[in-house]
Amino acid sequence: MDRPSQSSGPVDNHRSQISRLNTLPLNAVRLRQSFWQSRQEMNHQISLHHAYRQLAQNGAIESFRRCANRDFASAGKPGGHEGHDTDIYKWLEAVAWELARSPDEQLSGYVNEIVPWIVAAQAEDGYLVTPIQLHHPQKKWADLNFGHEMYCAGHLIQAAVALQRALGDDRLLQVACRFADHIDSVFGPGKRSGTCGHPEIETALVELYRLTGSQRYLQLARFLLDERGQNRLSGLASYGPEYHQDHAPLRAARQAVGHAVRQTYLATGAADFVMETGDVALLDTLNALWQDINGSKAHITGGMGARFEGEAFGDAYELPTDQCYCETCAAIGDWMWNWRMLLISGNSRFADHIERALYNAVLCSPALDGSHYFYVNPLMLRESQFLRLSTNRPDEVSAAAGRPAWHGVACCPPNVMRMMASLSHYFATVDRAGRIPGLQIHQYSSGVIDCELGEAGPVEITLQTDYPWQGVIELTVAQPGLAPWALSLRMPGWCESFALEINGQPAGAAVNLDGYLVLERAWQAGDRVRLELNMPPVLMNANPRVDALRGCAAIQRGPLVYCFESHDQPENINLLDICLDARQPLQVEWRDDLLNGVMVVYAQGCQTTDAWGSALYQPYHRRPQAECQPLRLAAIPYYAWGNRGLKTMRVWTPLLE
Repeated sequence: MDRPSQSSGPVDNHRSQISRLNTLPLNAVRLRQSFWQSRQEMNHQISLHHAYRQLAQNGAIESFRRCANRDFASAGKPGGHEGHDTDIYKWLEAVAWELARSPDEQLSGYVNEIVPWIVAAQAEDGYLVTPIQLHHPQKKWADLNFGHEMYCAGHLIQAAVALQRALGDDRLLQVACRFADHIDSVFGPGKRSGTCGHPEIETALVELYRLTGSQRYLQLARFLLDERGQNRLSGLASYGPEYHQDHAPLRAARQAVGHAVRQTYLATGAADFVMETGDVALLDTLNALWQDINGSKAHITGGMGARFEGEAFGDAYELPTDQCYCETCAAIGDWMWNWRMLLISGNSRFADHIERALYNAVLCSPALDGSHYFYVNPLMLRESQFLRLSTNRPDEVSAAAGRPAWHGVACCPPNVMRMMASLSHYFATVDRAGRIPGLQIHQYSSGVIDCELGEAGPVEITLQTDYPWQGVIELTVAQPGLAPWALSLRMPGWCESFALEINGQPAGAAVNLDGYLVLERAWQAGDRVRLELNMPPVLMNANPRVDALRGCAAIQRGPLVYCFESHDQPENINLLDICLDARQPLQVEWRDDLLNGVMVVYAQGCQTTDAWGSALYQPYHRRPQAECQPLRLAAIPYYAWGNRGLKTMRVWTPLLE
């Protein structure tokens, strides 16, 4: 069969001297008839076309057309977000990765329509931010706080890299280099100080360096990272410089604070820079920030951001369920950051967090129809909070319909689209540090992995699994290579027991310190590996320091976090009144007729009667004893909630006393 393209995906770290793992070529991993392949198809057939229509309707495409035609007189009043150019760029990146996976004449036509307008819209000096060119031409680089100019440049660069790698299309790459060169002519040592209020360009510049080999872009990334922490960016309202990640020099930071998307995007760029330079001090910072977040500031879904105000991280163990923000882009930023930390370290804890975010905090954003998206993702919803899901923009959601079709600040929908289109990039890697060549599988899905493996030469394996619904993963070696090599299978952090067979015989293998089962052998065509991960539903407790969750439990099965939604409970049950009985076993049932097919978890619990009456507080010794009516409660995967109209929902539920 034809070998996959040797071009790279979103991250190409093959020149890194410190990375333990290396990314595979584009399309080396191809997902087939699986949980994720069906979602990639939805992204292709529905979401990307839906986004084009939305971008045409909201004026984002029109902004480029007007700039291209120098049609400034009819530009009208400013509309939309200053960074809305990035909605086009993220969508273009998604389309590029998708076209490499599955050609589509209509999507190709969209690209060929829009790219020439972007090329023509660029100013002679390389500057390209259409809202400012159309409405505030005198304000170029005047507002580093909220102008989003470098943020726009970063997403332009990533779209350009995707088009070049996926399709061999260099048109946007020339535009991106000109914009990056313009920025380099304005900012840097001996020039202007300052950096963008919204990190993003840092990771893009490193990738541009990887593609072009120009040290100029790597040095500009270094300068912008080092400009953080000068307290020049004023922040928003009372949120202070933490909002813009400008409160402390990056290498001195030890706690995740401020705007969660900005924090995770900044960490992503820093991790890319570490891979290319071996900056030890910066790596120490990233490990400290990671430990701070995952030790005390991450939600069970992988959601980031405890506070609606400032879209920010809270204090340690401040993890409210109903007032949290958990913006979709923050989960995607965390996913991108953890991928780079995995490449650097080879440790499965980073792959575990990618999995948690992927199945829960990211997947909960798109509706099952592929054309509606949550922006924020709470872990509990009361009836009074329905409107808040549209981030307090009343025009974007109708009553209790569910996810909006788009958002005024539409960063999240195309962000989801580009991650879905490039999803297979994040499933496997190769290494060059071991005794023999190695292939590592970090996420599980049916599909094919086809790659060159160092001295072992060409290797191909097929995977078959019903993950995440079942824990059996079967691998078959189709092309064994020319020499022995090591197959590493991640042992998920949630899994407490497993069974392993090779060619039908039980095999003894221990999980190594990095969290992987490593199978070294001279493989033969037809060799079969069967890994069965025990996947019972379990009740999860929170650290007792999380005051909002004390006395509560959440249900998890495999990588999926579950929730209770009013739709699935007996009629007239108020979710505020339910409790779980931890003494009773949890049961599972596959429901093909529900939410496109889900595994439902049933729990025994009760509804407490309202013995308090109208009282809000009572002396403890007079506390009424509520009666408890037994209930059988049905929990669905958290990602699937809100697809039948908004009703009340909760992830964390009190335990029966």
